[in-house]
Amino acid sequence: MPLNWINPQDYTFNSFLLLERFQIRLMFDQGGWRNNKVEWKRSMGIALNANPAVQWYFAQRCPECAVVIDELTAGAPVVTDPAGIRKAEEYALLSVEDFVIHTTPEAMAANCQYIRDWDKWRLYEMADFDGKVVLDVGAGSGRLTFAAAEKAAWVYAAEPVGTLREFIRDKVRRDGVTNVRVTEALVTHLPYPDDIFDIVMSGHVVGDEWDAEIAELTRVCKPGGWLLDCPGDESGRGDYYEEGKDEALKRGWELMRYTGNSGGDVFRYRKQIL
Repeated sequence: MPLNWINPQDYTFNSFLLLERFQIRLMFDQGGWRNNKVEWKRSMGIALNANPAVQWYFAQRCPECAVVIDELTAGAPVVTDPAGIRKAEEYALLSVEDFVIHTTPEAMAANCQYIRDWDKWRLYEMADFDGKVVLDVGAGSGRLTFAAAEKAAWVYAAEPVGTLREFIRDKVRRDGVTNVRVTEALVTHLPYPDDIFDIVMSGHVVGDEWDAEIAELTRVCKPGGWLLDCPGDESGRGDYYEEGKDEALKRGWELMRYTGNSGGDVFRYRKQIL
């Protein structure tokens, strides 16, 4: 379903030059997130042929996708009309709008309902953060990081997207936050020793590789500590959030459900590491 996080007219196709390797790989592996994969291939091929710098960047930054890129560009129809090219570019941008919004993190708080309508007390209800050492996995623009930093001794923000890491660092400097550290990491490869954090939290991260992700989160959490999954408030996406409920519950997570500020169901989960 469309997220409505971006207006594609506000983004140049060069926005793709800010994507990370893992994002490029996911985009080409999945053919974007829109349902019409034939149209995605056509549009992406047209757009790449019209933007050789982006085509080159994708192939160099993510060489495992080079063959697919060659196939898309070779098979795309020839389009020279600027309006036709722009239509293809906008289709491609909207196909991964959750990646494109990361290129303008300052717009996320305004455009992403799960950030805009969320209340930090929904995180504080899940565990005692006072004086704790906390890891935020997939920190994004810092929704959970900065909420936790108000109470915790230290918060480590692990984020694989460079534009988002720099956004958090800029906010740390601008606001004089002294207890946040930012690192590059994926949920399945966390660069920390075993048993080091009192709380390991995330939102919109766990669920692609349940067992591998939870194993890594558990590895870095102290015995007696907490794993928290705390998505934001977003109306109309109850089915999306409920998809992982059974998977979480059968792995021993506790469900903490509430009606969000937007009127939709929000499913939070937590698990204490024994």
